[in-house]
Amino acid sequence: MAVKDLITVKKCLFICNGGSCMKVDAENVTQAIRKSIKELNLDDQYHTVRTKCIGRCDDAPVMMIAPENVWLQNIKTEQCKKIVSEIDAGKTKDSNHFLYQFGENTIASDSIPTKKRKNQFNNK
Repeated sequence: MAVKDLITVKKCLFICNGGSCMKVDAENVTQAIRKSIKELNLDDQYHTVRTKCIGRCDDAPVMMIAPENVWLQNIKTEQCKKIVSEIDAGKTKDSNHFLYQFGENTIASDSIPTKKRKNQFNNK
């Protein structure tokens, strides 16, 4: 296993590989995210971490992006290159996969009561 030079890392992507996420293809999503990072020449700037359950099972598979503390949901392997491009462009809040950003009062999830939920396609 290669050692990552953390001095050059600008973003860390925590990809859930807990039980519920694994049931909806999290392993392949993890590999597709890593492949997309490499294809977009972002390997030195992005670090991925495969986690156990991070507690958003209803929105699986999920990913948390640091340092922005943005959460993405319902990620599919065929969407990973677009998602990585959105992350790199700073457009995760405009993504159809946007779930939540720490500090906000609403979450774009069907598992949250309506009064706390943003419309997934109108979350500005």
